[in-house]
Amino acid sequence: MIPFLGPLDVFPPVAASRAEMGGLLAVGGDLSPARLLDAYSRGIFPWGTVEGQPLWYSPDPRMVLFPEEFRLTRSLKKTLRSGRYEIRFDSNFAGVIAACAATPRPGQDGTWITPDMMDAYIRLHELGWAHSVETYSEGKLVGGLYGLAIGHMFYGESMFAHCSNASKVAFAHLIRYLSAHHFAMIDCQMRTEHLASLGGREIPRQTFLARLQALTAPQSKYPWGAAPGSRACWSAEDLSPDW
Repeated sequence: MIPFLGPLDVFPPVAASRAEMGGLLAVGGDLSPARLLDAYSRGIFPWGTVEGQPLWYSPDPRMVLFPEEFRLTRSLKKTLRSGRYEIRFDSNFAGVIAACAATPRPGQDGTWITPDMMDAYIRLHELGWAHSVETYSEGKLVGGLYGLAIGHMFYGESMFAHCSNASKVAFAHLIRYLSAHHFAMIDCQMRTEHLASLGGREIPRQTFLARLQALTAPQSKYPWGAAPGSRACWSAEDLSPDW
């Protein structure tokens, strides 16, 4: 049986997650900031709901991306150098999460980003934990991503693109920012070919948890206000030679 969490119940050990169900650990609880932050600190994340109840996962292995292993393709480098897109941080978090929810994805029927999930992450954004990286073309939002920054760990949640390479451009700017500010790992949660193409790989859950504890203890917000606002993170001249 999958445990059902009441409002005050704690999460079961992650070792109890069901591998045959994608790492499903528990159902229920709530999506309060305290619950969500506690979940992430334990290597647990919500992925959709059933009858309004959150589903909590802790898969093994875990998909991650180390910033130094980011794979910058020749075509993406060309796009970055072209100046075609404008990048902004945290200027339209609600727009990004809404676009992530509304964008169709191959092999998925509907979205796991329910209105309750959207409200919960917008609240985390208002509290300074959740952040967005946005890609604009001629002033229109055409791609982006959102996630949480806790300590020196970034937890990626979702991304979308309505133009070629728009989400990859946002991701490249995120990598640049995280590298400059000593973030050592990005949690990508579940394996996808898209993430693998960017340099993501799977590691054992125990390895992930050990690294997580080192990067998020004590649990603290990174001062994300230091991130650039409504301007590109870097210009073509700023790009490293090996990029």
